[in-house]
Amino acid sequence: MTTRYLRGAGMPRIGLALAGDRSYPSFAAFCDGLSALGYIEGQTFEMQARFAAGHLDRLPGIAGELVTLGVDVIAVIGAVTFQAVRGATADIPIVFTVVLDPVAAGLVTDAERPGGNATGVTNYDPEQAKNQIRILKQIVPNLTKLAILGDAGVPDTLPNLYTAEAKAAGLHPQVVLLRDAEDMEEAFAAFASEGADALLSLEVPRTSTYAAKITESAAWARLPTMFGRDLARYEPLLAYGTSLAAAARQMALMVDRILKGAKPGDMPIECVRRPELIVSLGVARKIGIPIPPEVLATADQVTE
Repeated sequence: MTTRYLRGAGMPRIGLALAGDRSYPSFAAFCDGLSALGYIEGQTFEMQARFAAGHLDRLPGIAGELVTLGVDVIAVIGAVTFQAVRGATADIPIVFTVVLDPVAAGLVTDAERPGGNATGVTNYDPEQAKNQIRILKQIVPNLTKLAILGDAGVPDTLPNLYTAEAKAAGLHPQVVLLRDAEDMEEAFAAFASEGADALLSLEVPRTSTYAAKITESAAWARLPTMFGRDLARYEPLLAYGTSLAAAARQMALMVDRILKGAKPGDMPIECVRRPELIVSLGVARKIGIPIPPEVLATADQVTE
């Protein structure tokens, strides 16, 4: 493989900024994507990865550090992370993923020709919220009160979207936005006091960071819970959506193109949309929720 180093001779330096931690599936998927292209860390490229571990206030410092290090391209996961990196540099190419509609979110002005120093991959599926709620209603036929767990540190785009979809489905949404892990006990106490019938955990940094605690608390409360696809490993009852890992692997392809000389502003935003449904029968038995045959028939994966 021949790779052009953008900012001078030598080994290319790839920066990565992530609001979560090293265990986040998108990080491993991005590294796998680079490996599949022939990149070998320490031999053909240098990786400078920085993780906020759910502390979003650290992101501007992380962005500034990557800029100071003089990396050749910065891969970012999540819109909040992108905003921090974009605020730190107008010159170093940025490739983003795991965002909603990047034009509507103001990340770029034109999906076909982003301009400037940024491009990326979106996994945004306008039907995901509706489908997640539809599946929950199949699992819980008498569902009326839907708990929605989000992140107080990011824009309220997702909570607003899910609130609107829940109301359109005839449900009463109860939104709690986490600030830190200590909020978890209070959140589940609020869900219990309001008589929540099911929980939908949004794909945002803090819910991803605290996913294990969320599933533990939900199982204890016997609350049917839906996560995004990539957090199925934390064993919620249900996981549905497009794999964020697939989008991260696509991001690796775009980083490769930039290292070979492509200009990010000329590269159209790409879309990865392959929704999957994963059902945990083990959790269903634990919380006493039967899974209807029609849900099992549409599941891409059923775990015991």
